[in-house]
Amino acid sequence: MSQTIGVLGCGWLGLPLAKALLNDGHRVLGSTTSAKKLDDLSIVGIEPHLISLKEDQIEGPLEEFLDEIDILVVNVPPKMRGDNYESYYKKMKTLQQTIPKSKTINILFVSSTSVYGETKGTITENTKPIPTSKSGKELLLSEKLFTDPYKNGASVVRFGGLIGGNRHPINQLTGRTGLKNGNDPVNLIHREDCIRLIIYIIDNKLWGEVFNGVYPEHPLKKDYYISQAKKRGLKPPVYDEFEGAKNAKLIKSKYFLNKFEVFKTDIN
Repeated sequence: MSQTIGVLGCGWLGLPLAKALLNDGHRVLGSTTSAKKLDDLSIVGIEPHLISLKEDQIEGPLEEFLDEIDILVVNVPPKMRGDNYESYYKKMKTLQQTIPKSKTINILFVSSTSVYGETKGTITENTKPIPTSKSGKELLLSEKLFTDPYKNGASVVRFGGLIGGNRHPINQLTGRTGLKNGNDPVNLIHREDCIRLIIYIIDNKLWGEVFNGVYPEHPLKKDYYISQAKKRGLKPPVYDEFEGAKNAKLIKSKYFLNKFEVFKTDIN
């Protein structure tokens, strides 16, 4: 059934997601912080809105944006490095407080498996998040801003390491030596599978849930990244032979473990 969906944050993931939702038959509103990108959204059929979230205010027509939609996809990654640091949690709180209390909408909050911190072993959605990084801590607090008050109307999807397009960890690892954890498994997901997973949640009305979004196959880091370097003609990274695999982190989704109709894009 066609619905009106708002994608807040049409960047690396949000723009192709919005296009896919259009192809799925939905009306789609999309936001960007760049006036130069408004035409890029409009030309493909996305209704463009120039919106920027700040710690204590919203720049742009957010209320108009929210008033039009049935489903809100919050796809605003934390940017917490550099001199222009702003609290991600405060931004999300300002957003949450702007959502009309009188309007019933479903919310899908795009988060990260970084909320699990340094927890080892097999991790599912039942694992208690214990974030250690600043971004992980603020993501977890931000999740609760939406899941606590909206309960069965809001879901969270926690993606693992994101790959796709020109984005791949091997670009940072190429040629490096003395790397640790080579015998640990990778926990990655391709952008195309992120999009499939989001659409699957929306189409099947899977609200009030938390989902891990990680590809179900987990090759060892040393094998995977060396092969990826060779595939791209890059200098392979060098791992310390006996480092890693001491109760290493393996992230799984209990709901999507065997649903390969969702996971179709191999991480290789």
